Amino acid sequence: MGLLDGKVVVVTGAGRGVGRCIALEAAREGARVVVNDLGGNPDGTGEGAAGPADEVAAEIRAAGGEAVGIGNSVADQASAQGIIDCAMDTFGRVDGVVNNAGILRDKMFHKMDYETFDSVIKVHLYGAFFVSNAAAPIFREQGSGAYVHMTSSSALFGNLGQANYMAAKLGIVGLSKSIAMDLGRYGVRSNAIAPWAWTRLVGTIPEDTPEQKARVEGLKRLKPELIAPFPVALLSDAAKDVTGQVFGARTNEIYLFSQPGLQRSVHAGEGWTPQTIIDRALPTLRSSFQKLAASGEIFTWDPV
Repeated sequence: MGLLDGKVVVVTGAGRGVGRCIALEAAREGARVVVNDLGGNPDGTGEGAAGPADEVAAEIRAAGGEAVGIGNSVADQASAQGIIDCAMDTFGRVDGVVNNAGILRDKMFHKMDYETFDSVIKVHLYGAFFVSNAAAPIFREQGSGAYVHMTSSSALFGNLGQANYMAAKLGIVGLSKSIAMDLGRYGVRSNAIAPWAWTRLVGTIPEDTPEQKARVEGLKRLKPELIAPFPVALLSDAAKDVTGQVFGARTNEIYLFSQPGLQRSVHAGEGWTPQTIIDRALPTLRSSFQKLAASGEIFTWDPV
């Protein structure tokens, strides 16, 4: 018996990398899988080829599982609805959604144009919303369902040249928590995972300096197949009490991240003025300010 026997799971961005590994792992645990991938380049161009999705679906079927591939875009509402419709038409139900589809278009903020920002937001944040929203009525009616959304350490901690990606991925954290709160009464749960893995998207990181080259060499050791067991576990009924959390997964490590909460407070009985804020409030709070640090400065140890 697999953890996902009898369940139907939709995985977006599943033609390659982490998504592919999640789709294969879900199938090994007994799920029937809808493999979605637009078949585009890492920056989202060259769209419209369902080949990678069909290839993964064929791989699952060759191993004795059940799967269907679909090349729809998650960035368009009607197209995203078609992904969920495909699951219902093919398998008659949906039990889990993994929002993994994404693109990268990195630029320093002062050089970032509207289209560069908008395109990444649409795939990551709107894509997660569109697919999740399409599945929500089904989950609500059947009284069960699980979402796993892929966020990023870039959003949780920070990274240079990724304003679009960071905004989208941190938005996904908020979206996941909102879903957990709004649909929890219907037996639906929602969690976010920040994965570390060497994929086509990560492969676009520049290698112009010795430091960048060393970082890329380290990232190449992060195998995407090691990420897959965790989202699959969260999709199972054995994790039905886990919701509203933000996790991380890197090789053999699993992290639970803190979420924004009250750090410290100051009070002025007579009310505040701009000057008293400068003189009293900010000096008191300053020791608790969050340091601006990229994710690489937080995770300074080698993957375990």
